[in-house]
Amino acid sequence: MLVLFETPAGFALFKVLSEGKLAQVEDIWKEFATAESARKVVKLKAFSKFENTQAALSAATLLIDSKPSKDLRKFLRSHCDNETLAVADSKLGNVIKEKLQIDCVHNQSVMELIRGLRSQMTELISGLAAQDLAPMSLGLSHSLSRYKLKFSPDKVDTMIIQAIGLLDDLDKELNTYAMRVKEWYGWHFPELVKIVPDNILYAKTVKLMGDRVNAAKLDFSEILPEEVEADLKEAAMISMGTEVSDLDLLNIKDLCNQVLSLSEYRAQLYDYLKNRMNTIAPNLTALVGELVGARLIAHGGSLMNLAKQPGSTVQILGAEKALFRALKTKHATPKYGLIYHAALIGRAAPKLKGKISRSLAAKAALAIRCDALGDNEDNSIGVESRLKLEARLRNLEGRELGKSAGSAKGKPKIEFYDKDRKKGSGGLITSAKTYNPAADSLVSQTPDSSVKQLEMTPAEEKKEKKKKKKSKPEAVTAETGSEPTTVKKDKKKKKQTTDTEEKTTKAVTDEKKKKRKQAEVEVDEQTPSKKEEKKKKVQRED
Repeated sequence: MLVLFETPAGFALFKVLSEGKLAQVEDIWKEFATAESARKVVKLKAFSKFENTQAALSAATLLIDSKPSKDLRKFLRSHCDNETLAVADSKLGNVIKEKLQIDCVHNQSVMELIRGLRSQMTELISGLAAQDLAPMSLGLSHSLSRYKLKFSPDKVDTMIIQAIGLLDDLDKELNTYAMRVKEWYGWHFPELVKIVPDNILYAKTVKLMGDRVNAAKLDFSEILPEEVEADLKEAAMISMGTEVSDLDLLNIKDLCNQVLSLSEYRAQLYDYLKNRMNTIAPNLTALVGELVGARLIAHGGSLMNLAKQPGSTVQILGAEKALFRALKTKHATPKYGLIYHAALIGRAAPKLKGKISRSLAAKAALAIRCDALGDNEDNSIGVESRLKLEARLRNLEGRELGKSAGSAKGKPKIEFYDKDRKKGSGGLITSAKTYNPAADSLVSQTPDSSVKQLEMTPAEEKKEKKKKKKSKPEAVTAETGSEPTTVKKDKKKKKQTTDTEEKTTKAVTDEKKKKRKQAEVEVDEQTPSKKEEKKKKVQRED
C-alpha cells in the first residue's frame, strides 16, 4: 500500500513496509516516536517537486477543492501500478478512482499514519531540511490567502455595500446642491422654479440661459418641451427678480456643472451596482430589485450573514428601533422594514401590505440562500417566486373586491333587474300592488274642526279616546256583519262626531266669556283710579 503525502515542496509517495501494524490504530503513534522506528514502518518511494510558487499555489487550490492537478495525475500514473493508495481526503480519493482507476483508502488508521509522517517529514524525505521547509510553507500560505481574498464572495459583497452607501450619499449631496442652485438663482428668476421643477433640467436651463434676458434669443428644444419653453420665455419677459452681476452668474454656472457631473456619476454607479447585483444575487434582485437587495445585504453585513437570517428577520430588517420601542411599550410590532420599498409591496393596497410583506420576506430568504449557497447562477427561483407572489396579490385583491360587492367567492355577481322575480329565488311573484287611497282611515275634517280639536280641554280628549276604543270592536264586527248594520253604525258615528263638535264649540264660547269678564274687571279696577286723579286735579285748581 502507498501513502500520498502533500508538502510545501511537492508530493511524496511512501511505501508501507508492514501493514499489520496499521491494524492497531491506538499504537501507530508509538512507531513514529523516533526516525529509526518510522523508517521500519514506511519508506520513501518517489517525490515530485514543485517548479515554482505558482505551480505550488495552483496545486494547493485544486487540492482544497478536492481535485488533482495535471502533475499529480502524471505522478500517480507512473508510480501506482496495481497498488492501493492511502489518501487524507475521501473526495480526492473518489476523483482519483474515477479518473485514474486507482483504488483509494481513507480511514482512521490512514489519518494516524499521515500524522506520524508529518512529525518525521524532514527525516524521512532526504534533501528537505527544516530551514528550507519553513520559508516554503510561509510563502505558500501567503500566496494562498491572497488568492482566496481576491476571489472570495465576501470581498464582492463589500463592493456592493460600498456602492449602495455611496449611492445614498450622492442622492443627499445632489438634493442639497440642487436646492442651493434654486435658492441662489431664484433671486434673479424666481418664476423658473414652478416652470421647471426637475432638479437636473433646472440646472441645464440655468447653465444654458445665464441671465434671464437671454431667454428670448436661445433655443431650449433639446432640454425642454415646446410648451414649457414658451412659458419660460413669457415669464422671463415679466420676471420680478433682481439684477445679478456676471461674477454671480459664473459661480451659479459652476454649481450647475457640479450638479450635472454628480448626476452623471450617479447614473454610472447605479449601472455598476445593477451589474454586480445581477451576478452576485440574481434571485434576490429578480424578487425585490437592485436597490432594496443591496440595502438588505449592506444592513446584514454580507450575503452569507443575510442567508443565516429567517424570513421574519428579513421582513423587519431596518426597523429595529421601532420593533424594540413596540416591545417596550407593548404596542403592535412593525410589519416591514427595508423591504417596504419593494415594487410588490408598493402595488398592494394598504390593508394587504402586511400579508404581502410577510410572504415576500419568506420568498426573499429562500432566494438569498440560493444565491449564497447554491451552484446555479441563474435567477429562475426568483422569477418563479415573483410570479407566485403576483398571483397571490391578485387573489387577495379579488377577495377584497368580492367582500365589498357582497359575494363570498371573491367575484362580484352582476344580475339583471327583474321586478317580477324574488331576490335569491327562481320563482315569479305577482306584480306589485298599486296604492289604494280608499284604505286610508282618516276622518274628513274641515279647517274649523281641526282648530276646534286643538282648542279641546284634556278632560274632553280623554272622553274621545274612550269613545274611539269602544268604536274599534264595533268596526271589526261591522266588517263581518251585513250591509244594514254597517249603515246604522255609520249613522251612530256621525251623531258622535256632531256631539263632539257641539261640545268643543261650547267649550270655546265658555272660554271667550271668561276672557270678557276678566277684561271688564280690569277696566273696573282702572276707572276708580282715574276718578281719583280727576278729583285731585280739581282741588289743585281751586
